[in-house]
Amino acid sequence: MEVNNQPRTPMPRKEINEKTARIKKITRRTFIYVILIAFAIVNAYPIVWMILNSFKSSQEFALNPFGLPTEWVWTNYVEAWFTANINTYFFNSVIVGGAAVVLTVLFGALASYFLARFRFKGQKILYSFFILGLLVPIHATLVPMFILMQNIGLLDTRLALIFPYIAFNLSITIFLLTNFMRSFPQEIEESAVMDGAGVFKIFWSIILPMTRPVLATVIIINFINNWNEFSFALVLINDDLLRTLPLGLANFAGQHSTNYTAQMAALTIVLVPTILFYLFMEKQIVEGMTQGAVKG
Repeated sequence: MEVNNQPRTPMPRKEINEKTARIKKITRRTFIYVILIAFAIVNAYPIVWMILNSFKSSQEFALNPFGLPTEWVWTNYVEAWFTANINTYFFNSVIVGGAAVVLTVLFGALASYFLARFRFKGQKILYSFFILGLLVPIHATLVPMFILMQNIGLLDTRLALIFPYIAFNLSITIFLLTNFMRSFPQEIEESAVMDGAGVFKIFWSIILPMTRPVLATVIIINFINNWNEFSFALVLINDDLLRTLPLGLANFAGQHSTNYTAQMAALTIVLVPTILFYLFMEKQIVEGMTQGAVKG
């Protein structure tokens, strides 16, 4: 029997380096995934806990707040919807928030188009004026806004909320859209001009469709800000029939301070539209993030 005493050929240094780099890459990716999964669990658990407890009776919630419901109590949602007048508040939030989002995106896109694609005197000053709006705290404007709305006769109307929502969301809208539009090549507009397209034709048919990814991000930001806004609704709206969801939920929590399951049902009703809206726009948001990374 012959024994092979020839020494093994050592692994080339290049292969060792590639194998080490591959192991490091897998380890780094695994560590990132573990952190992201843990972060997702920490953020999702309170929402899941709230939704599960919204289906419990008050007695079961007091005895077992962290377990699954033994009996699913749907009357909590009926009580939250009708007793707390959530249906009226929900409708008001949809009307006020939806109108403010549409008008903010429309005016913001037009302003961003001229700020990003045209050169004129005072352009930087005008852009800085809009960006300074990001530094203005909402609470500092509550008293002047109340006096203004009272003087022009808009107090206790939906317009009293729509106008401030537009004003305070225009800054972030213009900031995002302007920086995105600046990355477009000038050749696109030059070709459109040669084909006989005017300024607004270029905006509606070329520029606006190209900004669709970042428009999704802007719409999400505006929608969440308007949907959850409380301060202006508290100061400018006194009529119960015109109150929005955050203000209505605050009143409901005060009236039913011991009925925690009904409060959780009401909070779930408010939360569901936000989640559904975000999931509906998720594809455009991811697309906008990836395009922004490539352009940057």
